[in-house]
Amino acid sequence: MVTPRPHAGSGALFERARAVTPGGVNSPVRAFNAVGGTPRFIRSAQGAWLTDVDGNDYVDLICSWGPMLLGHAHPEVLAEVNAAVARGTSYGTPTEPEVELAEEIVRRTPVDRVRFVSSGTEATMSAIRLARGFTGRDVIVKFAGNYHGHVDALLAQAGSGLATFAVPGTPGVPTSATDLTLVLPYNDRAAVTAAFAEHGQRIAALIVEATPGNMGIVPPEPGFNAFLTETCRSAGALFISDEVMTGFRATAQGGWGLDGAVEGWTPDLMTFGKVMGGGFPAAAFGGRADVMSHLSPEGNVYQAGTLSGNPIATTAGLATLRRAGDEVYAHLTAAGNAIKAGITDAFTAAGLPHRIQSAGTMFSVFLRDGEVRNFADASAQDEKAYAALFHAMLDAGVYLPPSAYECWFVSAAHDDRAVQTVLDALPGAARAAAAAGENA
Repeated sequence: MVTPRPHAGSGALFERARAVTPGGVNSPVRAFNAVGGTPRFIRSAQGAWLTDVDGNDYVDLICSWGPMLLGHAHPEVLAEVNAAVARGTSYGTPTEPEVELAEEIVRRTPVDRVRFVSSGTEATMSAIRLARGFTGRDVIVKFAGNYHGHVDALLAQAGSGLATFAVPGTPGVPTSATDLTLVLPYNDRAAVTAAFAEHGQRIAALIVEATPGNMGIVPPEPGFNAFLTETCRSAGALFISDEVMTGFRATAQGGWGLDGAVEGWTPDLMTFGKVMGGGFPAAAFGGRADVMSHLSPEGNVYQAGTLSGNPIATTAGLATLRRAGDEVYAHLTAAGNAIKAGITDAFTAAGLPHRIQSAGTMFSVFLRDGEVRNFADASAQDEKAYAALFHAMLDAGVYLPPSAYECWFVSAAHDDRAVQTVLDALPGAARAAAAAGENA
């Protein structure tokens, strides 16, 4: 039996944080509301490991929600970042690293030109503004369960009918912000066809995660993204592929490398984040040259940012991508496959219903039987069992996502010791989850 780890330091910091920060955190999932308990405050990280303020070590399976492709505190990345910091942290002028990072993104993806911003939310917000400016239209189509940052127009829930406009998904978002958004069920071609038949002449863009990962990994059905591309082109709308999560993480070419690169289609616009910042706040949107030329100062669609293209963030992103060659993605695949096999063995032995779904090097675990095709399917899992799984793994020294609706990430630093630590923790955690589940 594993002895629970002390976390008095984290508990004290959480109390201090709640006095000065809403919920005690600066992004909601960190509060552990979905799993209960006290969030761990991390003091440092190295390779595949996190160390909290109480001195406990954990194998990290969130990797800062994806960006730490090479692992934490990679020495060569740190050396380049430290050299950049020594030259100054922000200039408010063009710099060489942003040009080089843009060139690297263009080399890896089908985009012609790139504009940097500081967050994934900014990237999707700016891409939508550009799409509206380019097309002269106003309606946006998105899918239930796809998350594109906290943009008002995209924090929307489906209306009462298949092709009716959305309603706000959170207080603080006015109806006026969502009444030009259509929310459709994911992987549903008939719903897309119906929406474009009714509103096609008003649709500026359709935005979709290249492979949705914010409800857990839910891959597009074969040909679905190609279908979306052709539907948009036929209607004169733009197809925006959101690769904030999958970009340079799922494959060297991102989610597009799983289908578009094989099938021969390209999005009109793409958004990027996470890995391309190497652990720093950086994101981007890019696409066809004729579309991107509508951005100010070349065109009349305005977008700006004081820290966009920051020299430290672009240096970190460039240092990461330049070291993310075939051998890195092969290692991520091997480590992920070993963990997935361990999950299957442990969960099956414990009688715990589960489904593992993957997108390249990314994967997630649904505590339910059967294929997960959309948000409704993802929602039909056992969250009580997941909470028990999470805490049993945490007590055994493995840090899982504190939500049943997130991806599990590995890095190039997840070596045999780190993977074995995960494998050793799984059987006991699976039994705890099975005992705590809704059907126990």
